[in-house]
Amino acid sequence: MAKDAIKMSGIVKKVHSMSEFEVKLENGVLIKGLISGKMRKFNIRILPGDKVDVEISPYDLTKGRITYRH
Repeated sequence: MAKDAIKMSGIVKKVHSMSEFEVKLENGVLIKGLISGKMRKFNIRILPGDKVDVEISPYDLTKGRITYRH
């Protein structure tokens, strides 16, 4: 993602499909998170309750890209 992306961590609350998730951020905001390309390539699974790192675009604060699962 762009270098001006906002990086935050959160917890996965709900799974909509294998690549779309509802993530609750540290500040309590719910966003839609999509899996990044490397996580999709190496088939990393994400389940509800997992702690993840998310990159959010400053232009649309309701969507983000999940980049790491703890």
